[in-house]
Amino acid sequence: MERVLEPSEIQALEHSAIPRVRLPERAEVFAARARRLRALATENHLIRDYLLLIADLVDAQHEALGQLSRPLVTLPAGGASLQAAPLGAAQSVARDPEWRGVLEFLLSRLEAVRTLDGALATACARLRELDAASLEREADMLCAAGPEAFDNLSAPFIAAALQVIWTDAASRLTPNQVAYPDTAGVCPVCGSHSLASTVRIGGAYEGYRYLSCGLCSTESHVVRVKCTHCESTRGISYQMIEDQPDWAKAESCDECHTYRKIFYQSKQLEVEPFADDLATLALDLLMNEAGYSRPVPHPFLWPAADGEADVH
Repeated sequence: MERVLEPSEIQALEHSAIPRVRLPERAEVFAARARRLRALATENHLIRDYLLLIADLVDAQHEALGQLSRPLVTLPAGGASLQAAPLGAAQSVARDPEWRGVLEFLLSRLEAVRTLDGALATACARLRELDAASLEREADMLCAAGPEAFDNLSAPFIAAALQVIWTDAASRLTPNQVAYPDTAGVCPVCGSHSLASTVRIGGAYEGYRYLSCGLCSTESHVVRVKCTHCESTRGISYQMIEDQPDWAKAESCDECHTYRKIFYQSKQLEVEPFADDLATLALDLLMNEAGYSRPVPHPFLWPAADGEADVH
């Protein structure tokens, strides 16, 4: 039987005893995500069509990542560590203008495999009409601002392009180049807020919890039964939907009234936190009704202006 270590026990361990980060494997990260999205898109799923659309987009991300021969964001020189900062660090790091070519590639590949109409066609056309300065501004706002600051229909496509270049950058690092994060729930590589956590199985990761970054796909270790937003160990609860599999739960905190989802690989071997977070929308609705909020929306499911999720 698995024994859950208390936070104090984990903190007492030598830092070297626990792998601090799981950096993305460029050959597999998007491929595994696309497979999982399709597996989750069951016939009666609330947002089945949207999951399949995103799976096609993630396929395009996989292809785009494979074509990048050099990083399009500035990496530390001479083995120096990246220093994490609060949300917006990804905005402050220089992006090569070629990232906009990644965006165009994603749009073209998506259009090649499916017919886009309605709101999606409008969003793609809008992105192509923006000049370079406007696209850079929207990318900055996506990294650093709330969802009311940009077009929520266009945002997932910009986010997808930024994910490609940041996942590429993260995959080129080694763990010793990644500094310890200074802020709870913040990715130590790109400084973005993390999406969800996964209790991993296998080898050195057995039984440890890792927070997943929605931008660069880095996973960083965090102790269990502890709020990943305010770091409180009080008032932590785990919510799930009745009669649903218990591999996905919402870890809520009564101190800050936020929640993040937590997935258990021992109960669902193929769990992929980015895909599973998107597919468990019903759990978000449950938590919102209970008065809890997410620290950050899912990059592919920004709220519409009226607060309703837009999944056209």
